[in-house]
Amino acid sequence: MSKTPNVVIAGGGICGLALALNLHRRGIACRVYERAPEIKPLGVGITLLPHAMRELTALGLRDDMVAAGIENRESAFFNRFGQLIYKEPRGKFAGYDVPEIGIHRGRLHVILADAVRSRLGAEAVVTDCECTGVTQDETGVTVNFRQTTTGQTLDSVRGDIVVACDGVNSAIRKQYYPDDKLAFAGINSWRGVTRHKPILGGRTYMRVGSIRTGKMVIYPIIDNFDDEGHQLINWMADIERDTFVRNDWNQPGKLEDFLPVYQDWTFDWLDVAQMIRDAHQILEYPMVDKDPIETWTFDRVTLAGDAAHPMYPRGSNGSAQSLIDARTLADALLAHQDTKQALKAYEAVRAKAAAAVVRTNRQSPPDFINTTVERLVGDKPFDKLDDYITQDELRQLSENYKQIAGFTLADVVSAPGV
Repeated sequence: MSKTPNVVIAGGGICGLALALNLHRRGIACRVYERAPEIKPLGVGITLLPHAMRELTALGLRDDMVAAGIENRESAFFNRFGQLIYKEPRGKFAGYDVPEIGIHRGRLHVILADAVRSRLGAEAVVTDCECTGVTQDETGVTVNFRQTTTGQTLDSVRGDIVVACDGVNSAIRKQYYPDDKLAFAGINSWRGVTRHKPILGGRTYMRVGSIRTGKMVIYPIIDNFDDEGHQLINWMADIERDTFVRNDWNQPGKLEDFLPVYQDWTFDWLDVAQMIRDAHQILEYPMVDKDPIETWTFDRVTLAGDAAHPMYPRGSNGSAQSLIDARTLADALLAHQDTKQALKAYEAVRAKAAAAVVRTNRQSPPDFINTTVERLVGDKPFDKLDDYITQDELRQLSENYKQIAGFTLADVVSAPGV
């Protein structure tokens, strides 16, 4: 019944750390329990769209993100022959109050973790601590943990409420949805980072090709990577196949599994195959999500981030939706005297909105522009694209996605939090 409950946050990823910062701003006590033995700058790239940057700006982290990443000037769509289909300005260049940033995911993670420890204290983040389940009673929740590195059972923790931010394989979600499983539609991904001269001026987010014949997403994430004027370029290759053999998160990517699709992608502005061959690191992933669920809250326990709404990594929206979850939940806990009512109020705002993004990322994500053009033109170069589809029609496809995802210009300017 307290207005400032003690919140246990299971999971110290983007959502869990952002939630801790939001709760702290509102005077609500919390602690984060993270399964990794330590928080290190791992992974590849991520794009912080304007609605994500709105949330990070409200947390006082805008300058850190700008300094650690690269501000996107434009987004450009190409067919697999390197022909420009459509482009549009992004972030501040499109009139937003906040920039759109390409950043190394590990840098983002460390910035959030450092902010939590600096503002809440070093003890606010407990690592090497994996949540295995929860039990509830009338006065609170008991959270069970094991040590990730040894598998040993750790002392349980007591809280007024628990927020599951423990990702796509959430143990807490599994407890309430025992038949829960990943949805895989035959699309596999390979991600990498490559040291490269700036492409198209070094401030462009590029989508090339289509999911049907091979797609690439390419954008810079670190500027001035060396003394020779290179950037660190993040890329992701997505291929849809008739077979349903799923990539493994734990395996390094093998060139022979996907490079042949891109072997002839040599444009006057980029040699895609060479960029792939020059990668510092290649990781493989299956493109998976889960079917949306209507109920996130179970008395004193609720879900957030990927535990609540795992979605395809299309449109750079997973992190943004997680950041919005964190702010919405913190606001609800501050606004409602009864914590159970607060969690239900949060669910009422976020569950339906996030489900719409999950479904849209499956059916008509931003690269729907690429697949639409390929369907109209055929898998061949075009002479005059306007004979098939106009720039205004392509712009409307882009705006449709922004509207569903919640980052049209009107959405971001008018939304709370800044």
